[in-house]
Amino acid sequence: MRPAEQGNRERFLDAALSVLFDRGVSALTVRGVAEAAGASTLSVYARFGGRAGLLDALYERTFDSLRELLEGLPPSSPDGVADLLHLALEYRLFARESPVRYALMFERPVPGFDPDPALRSAVLRTTFTLFIARVERVCPPGTDARAAAYQLWTAMHGLVGAELMLASRTPLPDWFIPPTDEANEEMYRRGVTAMMAGLDLRNR
Repeated sequence: MRPAEQGNRERFLDAALSVLFDRGVSALTVRGVAEAAGASTLSVYARFGGRAGLLDALYERTFDSLRELLEGLPPSSPDGVADLLHLALEYRLFARESPVRYALMFERPVPGFDPDPALRSAVLRTTFTLFIARVERVCPPGTDARAAAYQLWTAMHGLVGAELMLASRTPLPDWFIPPTDEANEEMYRRGVTAMMAGLDLRNR
């Protein structure tokens, strides 16, 4: 792809992200993104082929953001458990930064949109590989690191997903977790730590 074409693509994806962050998935239309980019709807169709192509590209971009976050974590230290917990906490912050982006990545918030299977497989594999590398350092000998990483990720995903769901609704006055970031982070940390212990992920 020529630099000018790549620049135009990034311009539209930046506009789509702005629409997603500011107005939600319902505004992710060809017209809405074109207006945010200061362009015509025809130019969006020419670049992405339509709304489905635009959404596929935006889906890929959201995973690029997560991959860049994981790649940007501090280099491995002698404490592999601390490194893995740090990754888990950064993952939570990524989800909290934009719940609507997180939903686009892992849920079905856009009616009728199902990312292309080959694309979904590629972005998950690329991102998950970075996660597996951190898990491998603290796995028991002979353990399937991919399975352990998947089990830990599902715990992380469930914890942060429940937190986001509760945060999107009216607080319950008798709920045992106070509606504060500190209390929710501590509950998340305890849950992730318990899962790591259950999987026998530890420094050896």
